[in-house]
Amino acid sequence: MLVTVNLYSQKKGEVNRFLSHFYNTDFDMEDSLSWEKKYANPIELAEIVGTFIDNFEDFDLTMWISLDKNVFVHITEENADDIIKYLYERFPY
Repeated sequence: MLVTVNLYSQKKGEVNRFLSHFYNTDFDMEDSLSWEKKYANPIELAEIVGTFIDNFEDFDLTMWISLDKNVFVHITEENADDIIKYLYERFPY
């Protein structure tokens, strides 16, 4: 089962800026307004969700994750901690 994270922005370069910060490297997607990555290990989402929320005010982005087919959850300051906890409860390996 693959899980998905999606990033969206209305500001050109913002997705690139966040991913360059997250991966500590320079991404080459300056004009892209969206990004999607699939993970085989759902626990890997915890790191990008945590980084997103820790830097929420520095980037003009929205994040959505999908743990189940065709069901997407919007990541917000209010639900991020609960979602990270849920990841470890649902996928305890």
